[in-house]
Amino acid sequence: RKLITYGGSQTLVEPRAADPVIRQLFIDIGVDLFRFDTAFDTGFYSRHGLGATTYFNATHFGRDEVVQHPFCNYYNYIEGLPGATLSDEQAVSAAPLSAEGKAQLLRVLKGGLHLLDVPADEMEDHLYSHNYFDYLKHTLGVNDPGVLRMARHSGIDWSSTGTELLSIGEAQECGALGFAPVAVYDLEHPYIHHFPDGNAGVARTLVQHLIPEVAEGSSAESLVNALFDYRKLDRKDQATQLRLESTVVDVHHRGGRDTADDVVVHYVKGNETHEVSATHVVMACYNMVIPHIVTDLPSYQADALRQQMKSPLVYTTVGLRNWRAFKDQGIGLAMSPGNMHQTLFMDFPVSLAGYEYTQTPDDPCVIQMISCPYSEEVGKPRAEQYKEARYRMLDRQFSDYESEVRQHLIGMLSSKHFDFDRDVASLTVNRWAHGYTVAGPSDSVVIGRQPHGRITIANSDSAPAADAIEAMRMGYRAVKEISST
Repeated sequence: RKLITYGGSQTLVEPRAADPVIRQLFIDIGVDLFRFDTAFDTGFYSRHGLGATTYFNATHFGRDEVVQHPFCNYYNYIEGLPGATLSDEQAVSAAPLSAEGKAQLLRVLKGGLHLLDVPADEMEDHLYSHNYFDYLKHTLGVNDPGVLRMARHSGIDWSSTGTELLSIGEAQECGALGFAPVAVYDLEHPYIHHFPDGNAGVARTLVQHLIPEVAEGSSAESLVNALFDYRKLDRKDQATQLRLESTVVDVHHRGGRDTADDVVVHYVKGNETHEVSATHVVMACYNMVIPHIVTDLPSYQADALRQQMKSPLVYTTVGLRNWRAFKDQGIGLAMSPGNMHQTLFMDFPVSLAGYEYTQTPDDPCVIQMISCPYSEEVGKPRAEQYKEARYRMLDRQFSDYESEVRQHLIGMLSSKHFDFDRDVASLTVNRWAHGYTVAGPSDSVVIGRQPHGRITIANSDSAPAADAIEAMRMGYRAVKEISST
């Protein structure tokens, strides 16, 4: 049976509230945002008794234990996924922590902002100027390593860092340990606008709109199962050409920036270097590499772009022959503070265009595992943590990831219903050394994205936000800047 999932950009965030030009784009290319009201099965998790849990592994917590409580707010971004089955007291009692650790965890869950000796009119400033871990340690008296580990990994890709680097306010915003539940998306903007292949579904629709011959279909939904003919992407008789496997290595104006009539672009395809010229160029790549490619960029703008960052990120996709163990243990999502992948969950329940999401525990399914790597040393500056994690991530072989996933699933799932070698049909590891956008100083973004002669700058980095809607908005801005020159 064919299973479709995503290995990149995941879901459109609040697209119905996007700028009018973005909403019109969706209409023009055939993306029906209201179709997801029925395509996304919001009742799936409750119907099957699947909730948000926490998996404590034996390596860091002394024994393998699944507790029916997420201990943070992360589950809330999966529409329809129930939260804790157990009360705070029941869940803490079941957690593999020392007596003192349990007492500290319960203290954190009950909240302690009222313990801050801060006047009401100064509270907001205090929350955003004081560190979350200092609050845990000094206000709530937390020193148990297990509780601090749970707290550190409770933000995951909402914080794009270990939470020890967050302010109290930032930790509260992302629903870190001690601040659950908090609102994520309101009723008018549910997190359901997800194609089975994630935002690749949007990209495929854009491509087919520009080059109709590449696939049969007239809407995003009709393209879900469509095969694309890559030979049709790059033909001289088309108004739009897409040239794959072509890495741009140099972009500069032919002559002075203010007097040039065109831009020279050098790119490498295979073992050959090619040159083309263009009236205008949009640099829609990772913004921090632009100073290495646009060789006539002014130094102040290059310096601003170099201050941008991206956090490392890993999406691991596991194809299972069945999900009986998940059903039996009530696992829709499992926070996993002791593992490389800090969370895993059953993929989003979306059925479109004849593609049907898994229906029964005897059917095959996909689970997604997310790892947000950062330094193993708590407290290092963000850039240093990313650098260390990036090297560690890229040094690992596929076998290292497979071993971790094996250990994770075997430790978490009951052997009554799960055997790794029997039940795991596929394993795909998608690594981004430079994943989510993390802005540098605020003025560096504005300075960095300024038009440079006939060259303009896009990508979600220039928003800055790790979000597909923002990437579209920045693309539109960059094209408007071309038309104004």
